[in-house]
Amino acid sequence: MRTQESGEDYLETILLLYRKQGYVRSTDIANAMNYTKASISRAVKILKDADYIYLDPNKMIFLTEKGEKKALEIYERHEVISGFLTDVLKVDAETADHDACRIEHVISDSTFQGIKRLLKEAEGQ
Repeated sequence: MRTQESGEDYLETILLLYRKQGYVRSTDIANAMNYTKASISRAVKILKDADYIYLDPNKMIFLTEKGEKKALEIYERHEVISGFLTDVLKVDAETADHDACRIEHVISDSTFQGIKRLLKEAEGQ
């Protein structure tokens, strides 16, 4: 089952924030995504109810195993697509990053796997 685009963005943001700072609070997500605290609160509830995240007694946010798997999947898609756009299509990094953010949510798995194969073949040459 695919999560909605906004949910995927939240999961990816939580993953990256945790890697960067070692902890994640709602305010960190709000600042990183430039969203209101009310929006973050609503998203946190939805992600928690779907078993993607949990909160510890100090209200720190952590990915569950299911959430981490999904976040890593989205992050991989973002990185591969961004790399494809910059390395193969010669798109500037800022545009590639922006476009990858949008493409990562809608690309089919078969197309994504095709891009990964193409990049792997290009590395071998």
